[in-house]
Amino acid sequence: MNKEKKIQVCEAAKLLEKSNLFVYEAMKRVDQNGKPILDIGVAIQMPNSKKWSFSISPAKLAAYLGIDIPTLDERIASIRGERKQDG
Repeated sequence: MNKEKKIQVCEAAKLLEKSNLFVYEAMKRVDQNGKPILDIGVAIQMPNSKKWSFSISPAKLAAYLGIDIPTLDERIASIRGERKQDG
């Protein structure tokens, strides 16, 4: 996958109108059935480490938001444009 296509946690947080910390924690935690609280990708704890790695799926994020992939792409592009202008 092209690096530009990766969705960062901060981008997902902005789309969800939540904090970065919320996205990190909700992706790590599971309900009583073992399903992630926020099922928009994968959160994996690195072996023998306290560090976690996160991968956000565009398809899962779009489905969670109730939008299609082209709309998600437009919203991500808008966020990336704002971020570049901010600084």
